[in-house]
Amino acid sequence: MRKSIPHKAYDLIVIGGGPSGMMCAGRAAERGARVLLLEKNTVLGKKLAITGGGRCNITNAEFDVRAFLENFPESRDYLYSPFSKFSSKDTVAFFTQHGLPLKTEDKKRAFPKTDRAPDVVIAMERFMRKHDVTVKTGDPVATLTKLPNGQFLVKTKNGDQYSARSVAIATGGMAQPETGSTGDGFTMLKRLGHTIVHPNPNIVPLTSTTKWVRTLAGTSLPLVRIRFLQNGKVALKKQGGILFTHFGVSGPMILNSSFAVSKLRKTGPVEASLDLFPKSDEAALDAQLITLFENNKNKLLKNVLSDLMPASVAREVLALAPLPIADRKVHSVTKEERRALAQLLKDLRFSIKGTLGYDKAVIADGGVDLEEVDLKTMSSKLCPNLYLLGDVLNINRPSGGFSLQLCWTTGFVAGTEAGDSARRGKKSGR
Repeated sequence: MRKSIPHKAYDLIVIGGGPSGMMCAGRAAERGARVLLLEKNTVLGKKLAITGGGRCNITNAEFDVRAFLENFPESRDYLYSPFSKFSSKDTVAFFTQHGLPLKTEDKKRAFPKTDRAPDVVIAMERFMRKHDVTVKTGDPVATLTKLPNGQFLVKTKNGDQYSARSVAIATGGMAQPETGSTGDGFTMLKRLGHTIVHPNPNIVPLTSTTKWVRTLAGTSLPLVRIRFLQNGKVALKKQGGILFTHFGVSGPMILNSSFAVSKLRKTGPVEASLDLFPKSDEAALDAQLITLFENNKNKLLKNVLSDLMPASVAREVLALAPLPIADRKVHSVTKEERRALAQLLKDLRFSIKGTLGYDKAVIADGGVDLEEVDLKTMSSKLCPNLYLLGDVLNINRPSGGFSLQLCWTTGFVAGTEAGDSARRGKKSGR
């Protein structure tokens, strides 16, 4: 008969050492639970340490919870309970108390004052260490099983076994798989009976087959308006900066449009229209061109238009003009040609092919259906004492600190509940 492998017992096992997992583990231990955190990477917070361009946009400092949740339109009603327990205001206070003061920048984005994402990981490691969380890195989970006695049994690929009264799944989604987010948690959750909404890349650059867009790779414009058209009608419009790339377009405005554009493309082709002068209507832009032309009558148009925009953009715009006017002198451009140019500057069209993949996505949508989760405690409605955190949940959100706040909130709420539950269990002798 094969000898059984001994296993160590804990109150809570957290699977995944990202932001939500570390917050959950530290908070549960702070409340008195014996906690084990298992991370398959050799270091904790691998994605967290590189997020925000290495600066880490920890949260969005919108302290009105209802206003904050307007950024989660599809799941807003579900999220009020957990965010009322741990909001962005609480996150700012938490990191300040743990030796990492924050600063607020444009659009209320909050960063550590050190501008160093690794400092966020260090603060979380310090938090867990203070409350005696046991951490095992480089130890991928092989199986998660619910035993007849209600306990969970976790077996790792290193051959270790652990049991616990509760388990928290904090394995992340599918975005940036090189950091360890490869959907492992979805497999575990399916086996435990959960429905997984198929994930798609989100907060991700858009691709285009239009030649002039790709020709402008590396060029950025600080303020444009973009309209996404379907069947000739405007389905979505945004205003902000844009970056042209060798595959299409990127920048915060584009990233935050990607979810809606992806949904649109499921019902038919999508085309984009750029307005290079969103602060001026067509008549005002034409007047601006008249002034420019008056002051440069004897110059070539291609050398004049660059006074209004980067020379590379001016060159591509003139190539798209209905008539070949780039090499003509300004004084020879007719009123009709000038007005046509103004129209073009307000309506530059290009194709939308799709999005880049998981490796270029900030997040991926999809995950556990929120109908299967008790959001007051972040616990599963289908499997008692199972907690679901961060990106394993099907919650869409924009960039700007909202993703990490979701992690801090779900981790804190689940950690509080798991810790208090362990304490109640010990008092009752269970």
